[in-house]
Amino acid sequence: MTATATVSAASDRTIPAERFRLPLAGKFAVAFVGLVTLVLLINGAVDLFLNYGDAKRTAIEVQREKAHAAAERVESFISEIESQIGWTTRAEWRRISPEQQRYDFIRLLRQAPAITEVAYLDPSGKEQLRVSRLEPDVVGSGKDFSTAPRFTRAIADKVWFGPVYFRRGSEPYMTVSVAHAGRDPGVTVAEVNLKLIWDVVSAIHDGSGGYAFVVTATGRLIAHPDLSLVLRDTDLSTLPEVAAALSARRSGAHPDATDYEITTALDGGSVLAAHATIPRVDWIVFVQRPLGEAMAPLYASVVQTLSLMGLGVMLATVAGTFLAHRMVVPIRQLEDGAERFGAGDLSERIVIRTGDEIETLAHRFNLMASRVQESYETLEAKVEERTRDLNKSLDDLQKAQSRLVQSEKLASLGQLTAGIAHEIKNPLNFVNNFASLSSELVDELQEVLEPASLDPKIRAEVDEIADLLKGNLGKVVQHGKRADSIIKNMLLHSRSGSGEHRPVEINALVDESLNLAYHGARAAQPSFNITLVRDLDPAAGTADVYPQELTRVLLNLMSNGFYATEKRKTERTEPDYAPTLSVTTRNRGDSIEIRVRDNGTGIPDSVKAKMFDPFFTTKPAGEGTGLGLSLSHDILVKQHGGSIDVATEPGQFTEFTITLPRNGATHAQPIIAQAKSEP
Repeated sequence: MTATATVSAASDRTIPAERFRLPLAGKFAVAFVGLVTLVLLINGAVDLFLNYGDAKRTAIEVQREKAHAAAERVESFISEIESQIGWTTRAEWRRISPEQQRYDFIRLLRQAPAITEVAYLDPSGKEQLRVSRLEPDVVGSGKDFSTAPRFTRAIADKVWFGPVYFRRGSEPYMTVSVAHAGRDPGVTVAEVNLKLIWDVVSAIHDGSGGYAFVVTATGRLIAHPDLSLVLRDTDLSTLPEVAAALSARRSGAHPDATDYEITTALDGGSVLAAHATIPRVDWIVFVQRPLGEAMAPLYASVVQTLSLMGLGVMLATVAGTFLAHRMVVPIRQLEDGAERFGAGDLSERIVIRTGDEIETLAHRFNLMASRVQESYETLEAKVEERTRDLNKSLDDLQKAQSRLVQSEKLASLGQLTAGIAHEIKNPLNFVNNFASLSSELVDELQEVLEPASLDPKIRAEVDEIADLLKGNLGKVVQHGKRADSIIKNMLLHSRSGSGEHRPVEINALVDESLNLAYHGARAAQPSFNITLVRDLDPAAGTADVYPQELTRVLLNLMSNGFYATEKRKTERTEPDYAPTLSVTTRNRGDSIEIRVRDNGTGIPDSVKAKMFDPFFTTKPAGEGTGLGLSLSHDILVKQHGGSIDVATEPGQFTEFTITLPRNGATHAQPIIAQAKSEP
């Protein structure tokens, strides 16, 4: 019994293994792919069923809109003919001479190629003039049309469109009659060749294979892209879409209310057709498009849906296989990673994205490896970072040392300049004084020698030598004064601010400086004249400044402006030139803006780059030292913490813009170089 039971139990345990041979990964893949495929098939079938009806309705609506648009274009052609005839129907037209009437008709034929013949019927219905492209003109024929529809209907309805007829058995024509304005009106009758509607119809395209055509109320073709069909007087009343439209018209229904939709074309192919009527002339315009082309979006949608379904099944297969594969591979990856970690390889990571406990375990292994690896890499990174910081600090220290050395050099140079200027000033004063005294002694010597009896030749020689000596002494005095001016400016350039800073009304200071500069220029040159423009902002207010130094800056800028305008004036190239200098102040909140603008010669770009350098000047020798703008720059920037900018255009203007902080003199650093006091 025991042996039998044991065998039976063993047999029971082996049955399930033989029955389920498909692995778990395979079962998961099959279930996933089957479910996705079923959902895609149901969705695709429903989508195709709904899209077919929508696509068909949309295509029909598009065809109807195109049919109405085509009808409007044909009606526009007819209205244009009516409009062109209209300018021969004015009330006064019948009172002009027959020759002028004939000329107007000829001009109408030129402007309206579709009109082949035009005639004038007087108020009694008799023909008075007929001009034709095809037949000789007729004047005063008196042919009676008083009972013809072209006269009676036009008088009653103002405009009458006759039925379509085919002249010479081929070309379609239509009579258009327009009544004249005024009492007892006449009528202008035009024969219109409808063959020219071909241009209008041919221009109407519906896709690549669609087209439009026009038929009369009886189904006769009057316009078609294939002109030969029109010239053969084709009857399309048996064509399905035409027959349906004519039947609706005869039954009293609105012709536009029913479209034949899918029908058969002249060539036997299936088309999607729609039509619209033109009530004024009782015509019907048809627009048709090959069914395959009209339903192409639907066919493309079907192909797209089937393609997406196939792609979905394929992606589902790939995804199912991939997911099944992910159930086995992570366990093997975890095993391999544990072996690498045990071997000391900390650079590798176990990448598992299963979203379960296996991924959590892999993450813990990766975190442990990262911390160990970080303990090695962080130390090296910190050493490199500290090294970079030390190198940067060393570079900053070297730059600071260079700036300090440069500042010391500049300070020493300023002191040296001031000392040299002081040492030169005293001997230079002696030279100037003794030169002036020697000039006076030469005059006294000439006075002493004047009573003496000298040979005329010797006296002339003495006078010449004395004049030369006086001229040389004058040049010594002139150049000595220039050197003295240079030394004074050097002392001004190297010393700190003059006096104490205090709050000053800027507008008053600017106005006073302008007056001083102008009267100084007039004193030096009585013929000097210039237009002064003041634009002082009342809100400019006060600023803490060194008044004497700021006045010196303004006087320098204004004097330069006077010099530039006078130079432009002396060139005499502009007879209407008027020298002008304007001064403007503006309140800028924490600062004040001062602008000094002249319409002088301007400053070239090559000079503009060096204009604030010491001893740089473009003035002739004796007229400038080259320290004015340099000193002004130091006063504004160093003493007042402000700025000075220049805008210029050679030959047009120069404008200096000063930005002056209201408390600039309080917070700005004084000029570094100190000078000895002047003797």
